[in-house]
Amino acid sequence: MTSFDDETARMIAANKANWDARAPIHLASAFYGLDGSRPAESWFADYEWTDLGPIAGKNLLHLQCHLGTETVAFASKGAKTTGLDLSGESIQRARRLAQDRGLDITYVEADVHDADTVLDRTFDIVYTGKGSVCYLPDLDRWAGVVANLLNPGGSLYLVEFHPLLYALGVVPIADDESLLLRADYLGGRGPEVRDSTRTYTDGPPLTEATASYEWRHGIGEVVTALTRAGLRIDVLREDPRLPWPRWTTMEAGPDGWFRLEADEPRIPLFYAVKAVR
Repeated sequence: MTSFDDETARMIAANKANWDARAPIHLASAFYGLDGSRPAESWFADYEWTDLGPIAGKNLLHLQCHLGTETVAFASKGAKTTGLDLSGESIQRARRLAQDRGLDITYVEADVHDADTVLDRTFDIVYTGKGSVCYLPDLDRWAGVVANLLNPGGSLYLVEFHPLLYALGVVPIADDESLLLRADYLGGRGPEVRDSTRTYTDGPPLTEATASYEWRHGIGEVVTALTRAGLRIDVLREDPRLPWPRWTTMEAGPDGWFRLEADEPRIPLFYAVKAVR
C-alpha cells in the first residue's frame, strides 16, 4: 500500500470521512438527479465519446467514482466496468444504484493511490476526473499507478475542471457582478483546507466530518506527471462549458451544458487529456 507522511495520511483520512458524510446527501440531491431526473449521459461532453472511441467489450476502470453517477453510463454502453472510490459509504450506494438499473458493475473501496495493488487486473481504459484531481497530494505517484493499471496500448482519459475555474471569483461591481482572478491559477502551494457544512449540492448540511483538503494542480503539472510515467499525450482539450452552472450568470446551451453569457469573453473552464501507454 502507498505510504504518505503522517500529516498527508491524516488529511486523506479526513477526506474519506468527509465523502462518507456527503454520500447520503448527494444521493438524494437534485444536483445529481439519481432519482432518474438527470440521465448519466448528461454529465459527458460530446467529445468524450469521440475521444474514448467504442467501449463495448472493453475493460474500463473509473477511478474516484463517488456514487457511480457516470460509471453507469459506461456499463450501459457495454464496457466491462469497475469503479473505485475511497469512500465506503459512496461505494455502498453506487452498488445499489447499479443493481437498481440492472447493470453489472464491480465496485471497489480503496484509496486511488493503492488501485494498482488492490485490483487484480489491468484495463483498456482508465477514466477519471470532474473533481478528482484536486484530491491528489502527489501527481507523480498517481500517474505511476495509472500507468500500472493500463494494458499496453490502453489509455487514460481525464476530464477535469480547468485550474482557471478555481482561480476566478464573482465580485460585485456597481450594480453588476464580474469575474475576477481571485486565487493562483497555478497550483503547487500545498493543501488547502475546506471546512463547511455545505457541499456543492443542494440538501441538508453536514453534521460531522466537515473538513476536507484539496491540492491544486495546473494542467502543465498533470501532463508532465503523465509523461514522466511513460504515457503519450494524444489529446488535450480546453472547453468553455461546464455540466453545471458555477455562477448564476451562466446560461444553458442546447446541449444542456452551461456557458458564460454570450457577451463575455470565452475562457476555458474544463479540460480533457487522453494519454496512451
